[in-house]
Amino acid sequence: MPMLRQLRLVARGLATVFIAVAIAASEENVDLYTMQRIRAEERSHSKVMDTLFYLSDVNGPRLTNSPNFFSAANWVVKQLSDLGIPAKTEKWGPFGRSWRVDKFYAAMVEPQYQALIGFPLAWTASTPGQITAEAIIATIYTEADMEKYKGKLKGKVVLSMKPRSLELSTKPLSSRWSDSELAETEKFPEANAGRAANRSRLPEPWQNMTPDQLRAIRKKINEFFASENVAAILSFGYAGDGGTVFGSSGGDREPKDEVPPASIVVTPEHYNRIYRLLSHEIPVKLDLDVKTTILPPQDSANVIAEIAGGKKKDEVVMLGAHLDSWHGGTGATDNGAGSAVTIEAIRLLKTLNLRMDRTVRLALWGGEEEGLLGSRAYVKEHFGDPETMKLTEAHAKLDAYFNLDNGSGKIRGIYLQGNDMCRPIFEQWFMPFKDMEAGAITVRDTGGTDHLSFDAVGLPGFQFIQDELEYSTRTHHSNMDVYDRASESDLKQAATIVASFVYLTANRSEMLPRKPLPPPKPAPKPVPEEPAKGKPAA
Repeated sequence: MPMLRQLRLVARGLATVFIAVAIAASEENVDLYTMQRIRAEERSHSKVMDTLFYLSDVNGPRLTNSPNFFSAANWVVKQLSDLGIPAKTEKWGPFGRSWRVDKFYAAMVEPQYQALIGFPLAWTASTPGQITAEAIIATIYTEADMEKYKGKLKGKVVLSMKPRSLELSTKPLSSRWSDSELAETEKFPEANAGRAANRSRLPEPWQNMTPDQLRAIRKKINEFFASENVAAILSFGYAGDGGTVFGSSGGDREPKDEVPPASIVVTPEHYNRIYRLLSHEIPVKLDLDVKTTILPPQDSANVIAEIAGGKKKDEVVMLGAHLDSWHGGTGATDNGAGSAVTIEAIRLLKTLNLRMDRTVRLALWGGEEEGLLGSRAYVKEHFGDPETMKLTEAHAKLDAYFNLDNGSGKIRGIYLQGNDMCRPIFEQWFMPFKDMEAGAITVRDTGGTDHLSFDAVGLPGFQFIQDELEYSTRTHHSNMDVYDRASESDLKQAATIVASFVYLTANRSEMLPRKPLPPPKPAPKPVPEEPAKGKPAA
């Protein structure tokens, strides 16, 4: 045999050996027997919908620091404690004031009677009992608009926005990821146009404003309406129709800020009818009876529970979701669903009495809807400050955090949040769940929820990819965010996968790989408020 050919064969043989060694080195110990036990327990004895019932129908909605939020937190602590899982509420703060709705009624009474579908916006005031007031159009987006309407709004119900054009629906409200869409998601990401799309929902004068500028102008408009002694403010949500009303806050939790007048968000069809009548100079009168309670400022809380680990018990695997919600519905899909799934996942691990080397810790966050406040406070206290990147000893001991917060859709995969080193690991972990249609893995980031608090200090934080269902079209921050819009089969699937990922992480020989630490991100300096007219600046 020619020498050159011999050398080529030897080289090929060595390459084969090296590949085999590399594959063996990267092989994950996926405990299929335990995966089967988790699947069987969830299939036959699931408690996830019962948990969701108590979080939504019994204790919902759960606006941060409202009585319902604390009653839900206490209920979770008791349920987990009864299972033998040590649980507690852990304070963080200050949060500011909270708020609740005690009564709501709204109807057009002239030129004809029509009950209005809607609800009050958070941190806004009551009406002085039941009132009848004239409606008026006063679309105010700028300080020049305020001058235009000064002295003309006392005792009026103000339509504060231009009407929204509605089109006949040609698409189903509910959707799932197609194979082609998941495949596209798995590709290396291009520039994300999400922010631009969200900006387009804003009124034109606001679309180029910074978040600080938006907060400032909204605050000035609220102060203007209060100074004008308007009876109430009427608006519609950025999305939704056909009786679905999207809405969140109309005021601010900060105790120093003035509480705006009663503010009501209604379905756009009802808003548009009133607007058209007024545009045709046909007078409109509304009956309103809004009773809200401003609750005093206090610290908020997260719910923390854990199952102690074995030989590596000082290392921790976390799973979590946010417990708080908005108040239009009962907070079932945002995020009673994620909370119920993570509670169910830790129940599965405890009920099956699974051996886990690392400690497993569940966290249900408060204040997510106001800016990830609960998880940020927790991470800062326990792991590190993203503003300075001064880290605690516990930072090195946190293996990973898994989050669920995109409605009640089944898990279809996971966002790596830029941590591509975890791809070959998660590919093997998803293998036992191919029949559950899970397994997409994308290096892309996803925003808007609590895994970002961990990622901000260089900790492995992951959010699962979930089927959309009706999340954006019907339930997210709306009056239809209720128990009936949650999918039982999807939640059972999600609980199975979350429990399995946590179990596999807890027993992996090594901790999951980490990205390089991010640089410190100092908080932006607050924009100084303009002094009130006639008063010197401080």
